[in-house]
Amino acid sequence: MAEIEYLKGLKAVRERAHLVLEAATQDNLTHFSYYPDLMPGVADFVAGIINRDFGPNRFQEIPPHGRWQHFDIGGVPRVDKLIKGWQSAGHDETEITRRLIDLFFVAVLLDAGAGDFWKFTEPDTGNEYGRSEGIAVAALYMFKAGTFSDGGAGEGGGNKNEAVDGNIGHGLVSLDIAEFRKHFQITANNEIISDISRVSLLQSVGHSLLNLPEIFGDKGDLEISWVGFHLLDSSSSVYSSFDLDYLLANRKDGGNLNYEVLWSVLQKTLLPAWPKNRTHVSGVPIGDAWPLQTLKRLNSDQQTQDGALNIQPFHKLTQWLAYSLSVPFIRVLGLGWDNIDQGTGLPEYRNGGLFVDLGVLKLKGNVLKEGQRNSGQETPSFDATSDVIVEWRSMTVALLDTLHKLIADRFALQGVRISMAQMLEAGTWKGGRELAAKYRPETKSSPIVIQGDGTLF
Repeated sequence: MAEIEYLKGLKAVRERAHLVLEAATQDNLTHFSYYPDLMPGVADFVAGIINRDFGPNRFQEIPPHGRWQHFDIGGVPRVDKLIKGWQSAGHDETEITRRLIDLFFVAVLLDAGAGDFWKFTEPDTGNEYGRSEGIAVAALYMFKAGTFSDGGAGEGGGNKNEAVDGNIGHGLVSLDIAEFRKHFQITANNEIISDISRVSLLQSVGHSLLNLPEIFGDKGDLEISWVGFHLLDSSSSVYSSFDLDYLLANRKDGGNLNYEVLWSVLQKTLLPAWPKNRTHVSGVPIGDAWPLQTLKRLNSDQQTQDGALNIQPFHKLTQWLAYSLSVPFIRVLGLGWDNIDQGTGLPEYRNGGLFVDLGVLKLKGNVLKEGQRNSGQETPSFDATSDVIVEWRSMTVALLDTLHKLIADRFALQGVRISMAQMLEAGTWKGGRELAAKYRPETKSSPIVIQGDGTLF
């Protein structure tokens, strides 16, 4: 059981990835060759992007990596408009944060790869958006329409249909695939990857919310733990075993929230909701964590029956959610987070593509040919849970740590502190996207295409 709990945690993500990086330095990877001498060039590229967009005097404006920025694609401050509407209706900062949590929660869980061609045409502007930002804007309009609430009957700041009635658990359970396709404008000529899987995931999360009344109450109220735990007084009736005293005990003297507590709540909520084909250890689901041949070789002399030593955890979508949910507390409530640096770089195709496009990682010849046979094109393709992709993701986590140290040291010379979350936002994720557009302008795809089910990336 201790090993299972370890694999669920953030520490295991980083530690296991660095074991794989160590193997890479000894040319002992299964699928990739590693060229560490090129890492300073990657740092040059990423630092150049950060300087281009925020230098020389705006480094303090770099936001942490989170969903908020995606809602504002095209320079339209959609989240601020929501907030101003709620303020005009008399809602305080606590209630506004509750509503943002509802919105961010569903928008992140829908945020697996959309594919190269799906677009969302925004009703208010007529602008078209694809990929992650398109999903965010589409989710925002679904939220405003009340699709995620219990029957779409939210109280709403000026809009009675906004999904803020606290019954989001029931709303997600009752989400209908036809309704989703309508709001996401999905047609035979505008298909998104795995719409059925996305809806199924949200339905499963709704059940999970409702099955945890000790955290979310009997209606699946997200805000009971993520806002109320810090702000409601101890006489509030919304708490049971997951009460204010427990969470206050996990704060430090300065009153910051504890990222480890948020992580624990997210894992407890989401692990039962992921698709059943995810990895299990001794019958226990452990989420986005997968066996890896490189780890198996490293641990060949100490194997256990459950194979836990061979597993590389990532928990990417949960980490993306945790990063995203932390932002409203910072921006709206002015609260800080302790232990947020335990979060790792996100092992997804933009960050990982950066290292492939800049030559730090190269598929070995036979593996490249296999991937090209899979895709029928020059760009190789592999299943999301294949050993190739798991090794790539593991190296991505470790290389992002290596890169962050290089970047942080450079900016420290200018008296600027760049956190991991800021580097992801202003540097690596953006850089990976720009390289994809440069080298594959027709599709803007990753240098290695991942065959996913709409619930992993």
